[in-house]
Amino acid sequence: MIRVALVDDQPLFRGGIAMILESQSDIEVVAQESSALALTTMVSAARPDVILMDVRMPGVDGITATSSLVRELGEDAPRILVLTTFDVDEAAASAIEAGASGFVLKDAQPDLLLAAVRAVAEGNQVVAASATRQLFERHRTRRTAEPGPEYDELTPREREILVCAARGLSNGEIAAAEYLSEATVKTHISRILAKLGLRDRVQLVVYAYEHALV
Repeated sequence: MIRVALVDDQPLFRGGIAMILESQSDIEVVAQESSALALTTMVSAARPDVILMDVRMPGVDGITATSSLVRELGEDAPRILVLTTFDVDEAAASAIEAGASGFVLKDAQPDLLLAAVRAVAEGNQVVAASATRQLFERHRTRRTAEPGPEYDELTPREREILVCAARGLSNGEIAAAEYLSEATVKTHISRILAKLGLRDRVQLVVYAYEHALV
């Protein structure tokens, strides 16, 4: 069962999303909040696996809330899927950079929303190409010539897989290119993230781009 919390200041929208989610046998809505002011308290009480959070809210916005939650809880933080009105949204890109696992449009079809929730719950990312381009452009001027000492911990094979993943290849595509099984690729990705101290593949992409690895 995927436990989902909703954080959005629009009651009608929040209620509609809750109805869609609760129509599924594998999803349970465990909390609904109109703001992110008491986000940590809600997470502690409801223990959601995924938070669907509006990126633009009065008071504490989705970017600040995401950053604070990830900083405070680290690996124990629930996955965050931000909700946005525009597919090219600087705020959505900022939320992803802050630790969100992706974003989905508020007018997305129910099937896409449900697929995004399930993907994020499984540890995957849901990031549109437009947001990825924004992340790349943002880090273009912040590139450093050499990665830090943590990069030296990677094996030659892990470095190859890092570059493949940073270029946007799926586990299946990496497996075909490197003559490995998908399970082996998944294990390599997990080890790469752990060695580099990264939360997910989105941060992996940012890391590779910052250090001119792609």
